Order: sequence, then structure tokens, then C-alpha cells
Amino acid sequence: MGVEEEMLIERVMELYDNISKLESLKPGKDVNMLFTELVHACMPESSIDVSKLSKRVQEKRSRLIRLCGEAEGLLESHFSSILASYSNPLDHLSLFPYYDNYLKLSLLEYSILSRNCTRVPSRVAFVGSGPLPLSTIVLASFHLRNTTFHNYDIDPSANSKAVCLVSSDPDLSKRLFFHTTNIMDVTHGLKEYEVIFLAALVGMDREEKNRVVAHLAKFMAPGAILMIRSAHGARAFLYPVIEPSDLRGFEVLSVFHPTDEVINSVIIASKCENPLHALDPGLGSIILPCKCSDIQAFNPLNHGAMMEELAIEEKPY
Repeated sequence: MGVEEEMLIERVMELYDNISKLESLKPGKDVNMLFTELVHACMPESSIDVSKLSKRVQEKRSRLIRLCGEAEGLLESHFSSILASYSNPLDHLSLFPYYDNYLKLSLLEYSILSRNCTRVPSRVAFVGSGPLPLSTIVLASFHLRNTTFHNYDIDPSANSKAVCLVSSDPDLSKRLFFHTTNIMDVTHGLKEYEVIFLAALVGMDREEKNRVVAHLAKFMAPGAILMIRSAHGARAFLYPVIEPSDLRGFEVLSVFHPTDEVINSVIIASKCENPLHALDPGLGSIILPCKCSDIQAFNPLNHGAMMEELAIEEKPY
């Protein structure tokens, strides 16, 4: 490990110690400052492989991800309440400090989806939508304007806040639905969706996320698309990582690692048409063979912020 990586780890651990001492993770001067510093520290491209860090650092990273998740939920809840105070909440989404990031992430995901789907999906599920479901709001408003979105969250208060944001909109109130349930309790209903998005904080570590992925692999319709958010390099101190090799029962199509202010990596995969071998526990970690190609530049945003695309398999359409 180089000096830069060691200095980065030391800085992240210092910020973790300071964050863990906070009395509350609700938005405020100290909370905002520390998490801003953390994001800025982790944002630059890095060759760090978090799976190879020491046990002590690994444990602190796991706790840091949970603290980030809690703080993110409180931030979204805070701004959802502010937006709901307006007669037309969706006219004021730019009040949320990371709204531009959601615009860029949603455009990235829509671009990835368009390149790997033969037709526009009519029914989409978003798992882990939260109190401020900006991903589905942006996708439904700007990209998938005739698509119905079913949002799943385990927290009833999050869904209640989310409903308040879209209930006054004549279009989105008819196309965005919210379900308060654990996605692990949804079985045959998953077959209704052509695309399922899995939020970065559904499954707070790799093992939890793998259990969710296995459940989706069991019940999603063959050929349906899974869009899953992950993290790469130092950004893995902020969000859980899932590797393409974890997606048993799926054919991984492409992996995208943003290098700008969009933090999450995006993996797109297709549910195997014949998943029996891939899911047979007696056969171990079997996934479909893939052809790997070179890393290519991919920039759907068209403003100079480059994305890396690892095209594991490009399908001819």
C-alpha cells in the first residue's frame, strides 16, 4: 500500500472517530461539516481495495457505513419535511443540497438501462426508496415518463413522508406507489417488474446485500433487469460493496464506476433465463461465463465528468 493510501485511511479513521462521538446525526453544523469532509476525502480516484484492509479498519469501516446510512436517512427525512411544507413540493426539489447528484445518477442509470434494454419498461420497482425518493421522482419526471414505479421501504414513516411529496402532483401521484414491507417478504410479486433498482443502503454489508440479491434471483422474472448500486475504491468507506461475482443467478452486463461527484457505482445485470444451475446450492458459486473487454470511457452527462465502463458483456441488439 502506498503512502497516499495510508494517509487516506488515517484521515478516514480520524473522521470516523469524530463522527462516532457526535451526540446526534441529525443535520447540523458539526454533522454537516464532518460528513462533507468525509465525502471529499473519499471522492478522488483511489486504488484502495477495502477487502484487503486490516481487521481493525474493516470493523471501523462497517460501523462508519452504518453511521453514514443513519445520517443520510435523517438528512433526507429533514428535507422531505421541509419540501412537504410547500403546496407543490416537487417545484422545490433543488432545496435538497445533493439534488444535482441525483439528477446525474439518474441520467447515468437511465443511459445504462437504455443501452441494455430493448424496450422501455412499463413497471419498475425501487427497493429502499426512503423518505425522499429522488431517484424515482427524477426517473419518472424526466426519463421514464410512462412507467409505473413501485417503491419499497421497510419504514412506514419514510413512506408516509414520500407520499406527501408526490400526492399533489397530477402525474406522479398516479404512477408512483409506495409499499411498506421488507423486500424479503415479497415473493411472486417480484415477477411483475421488468426492472428492479436496489438502493445502495439496502443490505448494510456484503453479506446482507447478498441475501437480498439471492432473494431477487429466486423470484424475479427471467430476463428482468437488476440495477444495483455499489461503491468502488475509497468510496467503499461510504457504502457497501457488491462485486459482479456476487450476483449468482444473474448475467452481469456492465459495471460503471463514476469518477465525479456521483458516489455510487452501478451494476446492471439480467436475471438468467435458466437459473437452475446458478442457484443450485450444491454447485457452489457458479455464474454464467462472461467475456471481458477493455475499460472504456463512458460519459452520458456530456460535461467532461468521465465514467469508467467495464463492459463485461455487450449484447448485440
